[in-house]
Amino acid sequence: MLALEMVRTLTDYNYALQRRMWESIFHLSDEQFVLEIPYSHGSVRNQVVHLARTDGRFLRALQDDPGARSYNPDPAEYPTRAEANQLFETVAQEFQAYVHSMNDTNLERIPLGLPGPTWQVLLHVANHGADHRAQVLRLLHDFGAPTFDQDLVLYLWR
Repeated sequence: MLALEMVRTLTDYNYALQRRMWESIFHLSDEQFVLEIPYSHGSVRNQVVHLARTDGRFLRALQDDPGARSYNPDPAEYPTRAEANQLFETVAQEFQAYVHSMNDTNLERIPLGLPGPTWQVLLHVANHGADHRAQVLRLLHDFGAPTFDQDLVLYLWR
């Protein structure tokens, strides 16, 4: 039970901080949101769509969806912050619901088409989220939008 509780906590932390990141994103202008940046996935929009796409693909893979890799939202389909945020929220809610419906046995299961167990995928999704959140927070800072610390311990001890 402790492993499942830790995975759920890390998942909830990941999405809580992504939602907080979105609060800052809404301080950007439409132009800043789509401004091409020569690093990683480019614009803030491209970064957040990449996060949603990756989480959505992994969620589908965890659910043994053979078409998981074909889940491929294109950033151009999300020209506004509101549209991109809706994509994020849909994926985040589905992902959190999946994780909160799991039991201990699910953590060890190796989903079809993946080389490792579910717990590894769930840890990767949280780590991947932190990596791209840090990149977006840097961009937000450069644009003058509010940013925040993303230390796990601050989340846990609130």
